[in-house]
Amino acid sequence: MTKFSISLPMIALLAVGAAAPQAVRADNLLINRVKQEQGMDLPARGMSMAQVEQKYGAPKRKLSPRGGDTAKHPVINRWDYASFIVYFEHSHVIHAVLNTPAGNNKSPESVN
Repeated sequence: MTKFSISLPMIALLAVGAAAPQAVRADNLLINRVKQEQGMDLPARGMSMAQVEQKYGAPKRKLSPRGGDTAKHPVINRWDYASFIVYFEHSHVIHAVLNTPAGNNKSPESVN
């Protein structure tokens, strides 16, 4: 019987190698999503809530505002549309993303 020993660096290398296919898949999904978003007419950064609602109509859902407890944590609002989600800091767009069916866009209760 031969003795087999693996050093810590070798274990780390094996662990990274095993995770690499998942990381590559995640990178590809992210790249595809960014390309798809670039081809869509999403609300632009800096648009006001009124401008977004005027151009895209009323959202399906307006979630309760979050944050606002300190200057470092401004009020963030989220509006859900059928195919995208808009995030506002105070009353201006900071980001708009596709609403993917991946299950990671579960919404809390909406505000009417």
